[in-house]
Amino acid sequence: MRANMGFLYRHLLLTFVLLGLSFLMFGAATVNLAILLNLNIHLWLDVGWQAAMDGALSQLLQLLGLGYAAMLMYIVFKCCERVLVESLTRRHDN
Repeated sequence: MRANMGFLYRHLLLTFVLLGLSFLMFGAATVNLAILLNLNIHLWLDVGWQAAMDGALSQLLQLLGLGYAAMLMYIVFKCCERVLVESLTRRHDN
C-alpha cells in the first residue's frame, strides 16, 4: 500500500485525474445502488419469497457487490484527496 501512495505522491497530475474518476464512479455507483436497492426491496415486499425464485435474490447479491465496489472507489478518492491536500499544504522552508 505504501508503494501505491508513493506513486501518487510522485505523480500529482495523475493523482488529480484519479481523484476525479473515483469521485464520478463513486457517485454513479451510489445513485444506481440506491435506486436499484429501493426497487429490489419493494419487489420483495410486494411479491414475497416468489421474488427470490424470479431472480431478486441474485440481484440483491449483485447490489451488495456494487456497494463494495462503491466503497472501494471512496477509498481511492480519500487516498488521492489526502495526497493532494498534503502536497498542496506542505510547508517549504527555505
